[in-house]
Amino acid sequence: MPDTASFSARLVDWQRRHGRHHLPWQQTRDAYRIWLSEIMLQQTQVATVIPYYGRFLERFPTVADLAAAPDGDVMALWAGLGYYTRARNLHACAIAVMRDHGGVFPTRAATLETLPGIGRSTAAAIAAFSSGERGAILDGNVRRVLARWAGIEGWTGAPAVEAKLWTLATEVLPPDEPGAIESHTQGLMDLGATVCTRGKPGCDACPLAADCVALRDGRTAQLPAPRPKKAIPTRSAVMLLALQGDDVLLERRPPSGIWGGLWTLPEFADEAALHAALARLDAEAVARPLAPREHQFTHFRLNFTPMLARLVRKPAGAEEPGRVWLPLADAETAALPAPVKRVLLDIDASQRGGLFGAE
Repeated sequence: MPDTASFSARLVDWQRRHGRHHLPWQQTRDAYRIWLSEIMLQQTQVATVIPYYGRFLERFPTVADLAAAPDGDVMALWAGLGYYTRARNLHACAIAVMRDHGGVFPTRAATLETLPGIGRSTAAAIAAFSSGERGAILDGNVRRVLARWAGIEGWTGAPAVEAKLWTLATEVLPPDEPGAIESHTQGLMDLGATVCTRGKPGCDACPLAADCVALRDGRTAQLPAPRPKKAIPTRSAVMLLALQGDDVLLERRPPSGIWGGLWTLPEFADEAALHAALARLDAEAVARPLAPREHQFTHFRLNFTPMLARLVRKPAGAEEPGRVWLPLADAETAALPAPVKRVLLDIDASQRGGLFGAE
């Protein structure tokens, strides 16, 4: 049977000798900076997060700066990081801290859980790293470590399985000693990210190998069980790529939903709807399809076709609220969804290379 009594001691010793110690957010007790890193790290690799984290702190060094910023500025800095609900909650959380907590970012898990976008595990991690508060975490990496070590069957997102994991995560917490919870929490994160990985785990380097059920039974590839497969629906759309000179017409998405709050190409269910909208902008403009594109969301796949149309002039109707003309040269830094940004960068590169010069 796994030895819960020595779990944390082994983990803490491993973390102090082999864990990560030089990530940008590890050099602070500032709850604001720790919170920012924890939100960015949700479902995102460390290497991807580091440059975003640096840019956010340069632009928003305090929670007051973030709360006071226009939401468009926040979305622009987040663009490309994905899971945009995180960015909307990030901004809402900063505003709530200023409004309800006098601008002082909370460091206790119970209070943190009341803020937008902060769940139980994230709250415990922020509290551990900012104030040393003792509490269990259960992110994706930790679920995998515990499920393998204890031989817990089933998909870790199922309510009954998740309840078992929370119980186990609490049982293996270290004693309430200075520095222990920080090393334990970081150790779980590091172990799951660098050793107990989803594919080809490095069991020879794991401090928990001696009593790991999955390793003992040769089942590291089967545990934890994968999420039950569901058919991923596919949605099709066409997007109007209306150019006037080197400017492109964009529309702002509604605050909620897919790509909420971002600027994107006007989207239509079919070509007939697009042609009707284009005729209202410029009766002489003709749209021609470019190569189809595909983008995978968490719950569906989007197949879309950009339809390129060149306008002789910028029609007055295109200046209404919610629309903007963006210079193609500014696409790299604009608040655009990643697949739309790629379309615009490709078009900009093609125009510079003369591929779309004369039509």
